[in-house]
Amino acid sequence: MVVRYAVGCCGIGLMAFGGALLLEQPEPWRVGVWLAGGVLAHDGLIAPLVIAIAALAAAAGLRLRGVPRAALVVAGSLTVIALPPLLRPGGVANATVLPLDYARNWLLSMAAVAVITVAYVGVRVCLRRAARRR
Repeated sequence: MVVRYAVGCCGIGLMAFGGALLLEQPEPWRVGVWLAGGVLAHDGLIAPLVIAIAALAAAAGLRLRGVPRAALVVAGSLTVIALPPLLRPGGVANATVLPLDYARNWLLSMAAVAVITVAYVGVRVCLRRAARRR
């Protein structure tokens, strides 16, 4: 319980620090628009997709609980974050503006999420089977 309160206090402190930094910005409303876009992307795109995938999996007889759903949320969030550089128009005048291979990095991130999820679920299944044998 003490740890929970300590983490909560740290979170409140960081929010206050972020609020102070926000007030120093020349146009703080732009940050609000960006944050509102994140909420809309989650509630209007990511959450419905996760629910639809879970419903399709349930209809197919698969159980998507906790970890796979969390992986879908992480993958959706990474995709929303990566959309601006992925959808950028053709080349840019200044090659240093977006210098990385964002499509490759996004695919690597998706692969990492998938591998970590499969490995975690696999370890849990193996541990459950070992516990049942005992």
